[in-house]
Amino acid sequence: MIIAFWISLLLVFYTFFGYGILLFLMVRIRRTLKGAREIPENEGKWPTLTVLVAAYNEEDFIEQKISNTLSLQYPADRIRYIVVTDGSTDRTPEIVARHGLQIKLLHKPERSGKIAAMHRAMQEVDTDIAVFTDANTFLNKEALMNIARHYADPGVGAVSGEKRVHIDDVADATAGEGFYWKYESKLKTWDSELYSVVGAAGELFSVRTSLYEGVPSQTILDDFMISMLIAKKGYRIVYEPMAYATESGSESVKEELKRKIRIAAGGIQSIIWLRGLLNPFGNFILSFQYVSHRVLRWTITPFLMILSLVLNAPIVWKGADVAYTFLLACQILFYVLALLGWLMEKQHVRVKALFIPYYFCMMNYAVVAGIMRYFSGRQGAAWEKAKRKM
Repeated sequence: MIIAFWISLLLVFYTFFGYGILLFLMVRIRRTLKGAREIPENEGKWPTLTVLVAAYNEEDFIEQKISNTLSLQYPADRIRYIVVTDGSTDRTPEIVARHGLQIKLLHKPERSGKIAAMHRAMQEVDTDIAVFTDANTFLNKEALMNIARHYADPGVGAVSGEKRVHIDDVADATAGEGFYWKYESKLKTWDSELYSVVGAAGELFSVRTSLYEGVPSQTILDDFMISMLIAKKGYRIVYEPMAYATESGSESVKEELKRKIRIAAGGIQSIIWLRGLLNPFGNFILSFQYVSHRVLRWTITPFLMILSLVLNAPIVWKGADVAYTFLLACQILFYVLALLGWLMEKQHVRVKALFIPYYFCMMNYAVVAGIMRYFSGRQGAAWEKAKRKM
């Protein structure tokens, strides 16, 4: 029982903190031995680039998105813009069509899903690089320049930007989403410097057009799969925090939970489909990063959290060392704080100190729920948008 307890507790610690510590040390060692990774000079030879936006019923955001996209810095003779709006039933196609001289609109009345829309749009892309960005996110002016410069390195197959979540001054418990992404950004920065990021976020990522591989229509996390298929071919996915997409937090914890459950279901699907990456004899560093940063989070860690608590109680009951009592007290305190965060959220009382434990527990509950939903066959590939704060 004691051995099982320590294995569970240490794996939980490793998943959320230990990997970050180890990654930091490995990056420091790499810098000492080989020096920091440098971005190669492109000598002003910017690759041709297409910005691709898939928008479904985004009339509330699409005009702002177009204005933001057209204002991005990049050589005018090296860039194209495509917006695909398949199935939109609001004014999204009409609004995009007003910019016909600058933006190519691809629209079909039938809704065949985001993946089919992206594949159709990619058939129109004849540039070196394709940049994907969500319709309800806004990029910094230098985003495209900062992304494109990495492609001077022929070993780079994809570049992922940073996701930033806007947190207002009166944020509710969804502010935990912003804290989570700040931590994730740091891990991704170190992942990229060590070798490669393990997966790109759909808010902003890019690929070499020649390496793009269509994914099956039932894919839940298309952005993750598209980028990891490129990594599987032996190319690096670089993380560029100076290219960032900003979006509002979820409208409520309920909306954020809905989004997280879908991601968790897509995560377990991706692990099954990309099981070849679990083989350390193929690409050891990539497999190590993939298992440490993704697989553990999306599979056993939430269950090990429960197991470590369940095993800790009888160990203390049998009169074990005081250290076990301390560990049990810490676990109970953490979950009590999370419960208080949940109760406060129900009463619309904002206590920022409780955001993190509440969001952390919600995130791990979503993994369990996502796994159950995937294996029960109840999670489809069609994206049900989480409502965002306006």
